[in-house]
Amino acid sequence: MLSQAVIVRNGQVLMVKQYVRRGAVVWNFPGGGIEEGETPEEACVREVKEETGYDVKTTGLLYRSERKYTFTAEIVGGALSLDACRPENGELLEVAWVPLDDADKFDDHTGPIIGMWSE
Repeated sequence: MLSQAVIVRNGQVLMVKQYVRRGAVVWNFPGGGIEEGETPEEACVREVKEETGYDVKTTGLLYRSERKYTFTAEIVGGALSLDACRPENGELLEVAWVPLDDADKFDDHTGPIIGMWSE
């Protein structure tokens, strides 16, 4: 199972640019695997910190599929950074605030999730 966060502020959403299993480079929401003993919420908070440098708290469950939990979250601390030295960040290329109206950054996976979100 996976857990990810949709974090929106000032008309922008926090995203990571990464390689995915199918070999493509895509923009995705920060998140990753749920480790043994973790709740989906705990995994979401940990993954966002590892991938973006931000401390967050989840504010609600936006969507759940068979494989993934998608939470809304808000930043409570930290600073935007990408620690490329972390082995678990090896597939990440960039971390950025992406304008919600930048349709080129959203694909068949992220576009519908953004459609579910309303500020």
